[in-house]
Amino acid sequence: MSDWSHLQDFRVVRLNAALSPMSQFERDLFREHRLHPLEAEANSPATIVPRVADCDAIFVVSTALPESVIESLSRCRVISRLGTGTDKIDVVTATRKGILVTNVPAFCVEEQADHTMALLLALLRKLPQMSQAMTQGAWNAARRQASANQRLSGSVLGLVGFGNSARAVAKRARGFGIRVIATRRNMDAPADQADELGVEMMALEDLLQQADYVSLHLPLTDHTYHLLDRAMLRKMKPGAYLINTSRGAIVDEEALVEFLREERLAGAGIDTFEGIDVFVEEEKPPDHPLLSLDNVILTPHVGAISVQAMQDVSTGGMANAAAVLSGFWPSPDNLVNPEVVPRFPLAKPNA
Repeated sequence: MSDWSHLQDFRVVRLNAALSPMSQFERDLFREHRLHPLEAEANSPATIVPRVADCDAIFVVSTALPESVIESLSRCRVISRLGTGTDKIDVVTATRKGILVTNVPAFCVEEQADHTMALLLALLRKLPQMSQAMTQGAWNAARRQASANQRLSGSVLGLVGFGNSARAVAKRARGFGIRVIATRRNMDAPADQADELGVEMMALEDLLQQADYVSLHLPLTDHTYHLLDRAMLRKMKPGAYLINTSRGAIVDEEALVEFLREERLAGAGIDTFEGIDVFVEEEKPPDHPLLSLDNVILTPHVGAISVQAMQDVSTGGMANAAAVLSGFWPSPDNLVNPEVVPRFPLAKPNA
């Protein structure tokens, strides 16, 4: 076991202590690294700043860290995102202040792919409707409804984005006999992985016109915000399904609701939302039109979750922070702002 005693004097804060509490596995990791985190549930700058202003490292799951919070950090060296997306963190300000922002980009690849396929299958086989029919004793009507189901084999799945999770979905979909097509921002990138998986790369508009199901696998950036706006959603094949396990704001939800109501789109499986915040302490049914539709399946941003994934993200997040606090650069794959000039000099891990 490594000697982490040199870390014991650092002050670290673990946010989201109530909404995403530490598991025993994560607690053991902190103990192994001789770190004693302040656990805090704070979700506004006014409540976050007093807890983090003089810390050396921040571990965060879902709390937003805007400019005002980052500006308050007088000595912080690293913000360790316990997850993948960093759209809630002001990375630009962190970079200017010499703070490394890290994440764990590959921690839930298998889970996200499983969840995508689960949503697709549940939509296609109308599983929620069939389950409801059984509880109501309406199985004859359910069989009539099921008679309109389409065979999965031979259909077309379009992947928007072709990173780790998209490729994992492609592997699963191919096993069902589904033709897989994909698009990505850099269409000039090598196509070796696509060729190996039998995936045809094409422009976004062509994909939307051909795909029976469209699945999103993108981070939320200025470029991808409302990427599927009203005009793009209108280009989708009539009767197609949309699956979103990435970020809600990639889709114009107002336009999506309209097309689902009109049955221009057959259905949607959604795990992430722009207009519904599932990271709040008070739980109550949200007032959102998606909840009034019977051709959608909604899940509360759980596509990434499994026991194994949570252990992976804890291990990766700890490794990132421990490296920086020990005076080393973290893994390049986990560094969100590689252009940062750190407040304290860092050495390469093998130096």
